[in-house]
Amino acid sequence: MAGGLKEKAARGFLWGGLNNGAVQVLGALFGIFLLRLLSPSDYGKIAMLTVFANLASTLQESGFMAALCNLKNPTHRDYNAVFWFNIMMGGSLYLLLYLCAPLIADFYHDADLLWLSRYMFLGFFITSFGTVQRAWLFRNMMNKQTCIIAIVSLVVSNVVGILMAWLGYAFWGLATQSLLFVSCMVLMNWYYSPWRPSLHIDLRPAWQMFGFSSRLLLTNVVNTLSSNAFSFLLGKFYGAHSAGVYGNARKWDDMCSSSINGMLTGVAQPVMAQVRDNRERSRQVFRKMLRFVSFVSFPCMFGIGLISREFLLIFTGPKWEESAYLLSLLSIYGAVFPLLTLYGQMVISQGRSNINMYSTMALSSLILLGLVLLHSYGLYVMVFYFIGINVAWLFVWQYFAYRLIGLRLWEALSDVLPFLLLSAACMALTWWITRPIESLWLLLLAKVVLAAVFYVTAIWISGARIMRESVDYLLHRHHSF
Repeated sequence: MAGGLKEKAARGFLWGGLNNGAVQVLGALFGIFLLRLLSPSDYGKIAMLTVFANLASTLQESGFMAALCNLKNPTHRDYNAVFWFNIMMGGSLYLLLYLCAPLIADFYHDADLLWLSRYMFLGFFITSFGTVQRAWLFRNMMNKQTCIIAIVSLVVSNVVGILMAWLGYAFWGLATQSLLFVSCMVLMNWYYSPWRPSLHIDLRPAWQMFGFSSRLLLTNVVNTLSSNAFSFLLGKFYGAHSAGVYGNARKWDDMCSSSINGMLTGVAQPVMAQVRDNRERSRQVFRKMLRFVSFVSFPCMFGIGLISREFLLIFTGPKWEESAYLLSLLSIYGAVFPLLTLYGQMVISQGRSNINMYSTMALSSLILLGLVLLHSYGLYVMVFYFIGINVAWLFVWQYFAYRLIGLRLWEALSDVLPFLLLSAACMALTWWITRPIESLWLLLLAKVVLAAVFYVTAIWISGARIMRESVDYLLHRHHSF
C-alpha cells in the first residue's frame, strides 16, 4: 500500500511537471503567433469580458470540485448532485449574462461586445458539464491523463484560433479558441473518467457540502474580482487598446512566474506537513525552501524584466512595445509571487487553512479597492500600487510565520535579501555593459548569456551550500530537508 502510494506520488510529480512545462512552452509558442496576427484592441475586447466569464465560472463551480475531493468516500449520489447543480447554475448564469449583454456593450461603449459576449460566455456553461469528471480524475491522481487532456486541448484550440486570426476573424478567433479549449477539456474528461451521471436528480448532498465549498467560493470570488480588476477598469476608462497592452504583459509575467510556482506547489505543503509537529524542524525546512525559491525566482523574473523589450519586439512585433515596459515592472510582482505562495503553503501545512483564506481575501480586497480608487491616475500608478501591496503583504505573511513556526523577520530577510540584491546587481551590470549593442537579436543573446554567467559565478563564489540545497530541492530529494 505504502509502496503503491509512493509510486503514485512519484508519477504525479513527473506528469505534473511535464504538464506544467509543456503547457507553458506550447502556450508561449502559440501566443507568439497570435500576437503577431492580432492587435492590442483585439486582445483588449476579450480581456474586458474575461471578468464576467471568470466570475460566472467561479459561481458555477461554487467550490464543489474541492469539496468532492475533500470527502473521505464520495458516493455516486454526491457526484450526481454536484453534476446537476453545476449544470443548473451554469445554465442560469449564462441566461442572465445573455440578457445582460446589451448592458455590458453599453458599459464599455463597444457594440462589438454584444454578440461577442454572448458567444464567449458559452464557455463557462460548457465547462459545467465536466467539473465532476475533472474532480474524479484529480481525486484519483490521474496526472498522466490530465497532462494529455491539457496538451491536446491547447494544441487543437490554438491551431484553430491561429487559423481564424490569419483569415481575418480577429477577436472572434480568440473567442473560438477559448470555447474550443474548454470543449476539448470537457470531452476528454468524459473520455478518461468512468463516472457517468444518472437522471435521478437529488441536490441534497450538494447542499450538505456547501458549508465547506462556500468558504472557497467566497475566497475565489474576491480573488477573481481583484485579478481581473485591471482589465475591467482599463476597458471602461481607457479602452480596449490599453486593456490589451496590459493583458499581454500580464500574460507573459504569469506564464513565467507560474512555471516557478509549479515546482513549488506540489512539494512544499506535503514536506512541511511531515514536520509540522516539530516547530524547530518546521522552521529549518521552511528556511531552506525560502532560500530555494529566492535562488530561482529573483534571477529568473528580474531576467524577464531585463529582456522584455527585445523579446517582445523580436517575437511579437513593434505594436506590442508598450507591453514590454509593463512587463519589466510586473516582473517584480512575478518575483515575489512564489514567496507569497510558499508562505500560504506553510500556513496550510500547519492546519491553519482559515488564516490562508482570510489573508488571501484581505489582500485581494485591498488590491481591488486600491485599483478602483486609483484608476483615474493612469495605468502605471495602478501597476505600482499592485506591486507595492503584494510586496508589503510579505510582511503580513511573515507575522503568521513567526506565530506558527517561530521564524523571525531577520532570519527571513537573511534568506531572501542576498538573492534579491545579487540578482538585481547582476541584471543592472548586464544592462550597463550591453547598452552600446544596437542589434535586437545580439542584445537579447548578450543579456541572457551575461546575466546567467554573472549570477552563477556570484552564487558559486558566495558558497556552494546554497547551490547544493537548491538543486536537492529542485530534484525533490526530500531527505535532504
